[in-house]
Amino acid sequence: MVALRKLEVEDEIYFSKWWRDKALIALTSGNFVVLSDAEVTKYFTDLMQGVGRLDYMIQVNNKTIGHVNLVQRDKGWWETQIVIGEKEFWGRGYGGEAIMGLIKIAHEQGVNKIFLEVRPENVRAIKAYEKVGFKEVARIQYASKNQPETIR
Repeated sequence: MVALRKLEVEDEIYFSKWWRDKALIALTSGNFVVLSDAEVTKYFTDLMQGVGRLDYMIQVNNKTIGHVNLVQRDKGWWETQIVIGEKEFWGRGYGGEAIMGLIKIAHEQGVNKIFLEVRPENVRAIKAYEKVGFKEVARIQYASKNQPETIR
């Protein structure tokens, strides 16, 4: 069973690990620049202090396995992002459970327009998003194949 808990300062250690993992980066941002400790701290601090965000750590049996969030965008839309950072938990349905938990929290806070972007090669993620009700509404072509497509 998946549990979501609010982001805490101590969680920087997970982001330090995950933001440097090439396999994760290939499936998410595609930005393969190695971050320094100072850069990780800055990005994490910005994330912690961000306004218009809902950030949660994903836990299974009290083990932190990932991060899921909502970020406020234009015209009432919120973007969701998820990372299952601990690879031994990939492909087990925890991402879908986490998204469903986040959607429940979002609805309780009056958020009802949620979208996400996903890389076309991230087939597991696409299947998970579709399973919880997301539908593809557009494919965006970027100059680089490392850019995401949009699903709303």
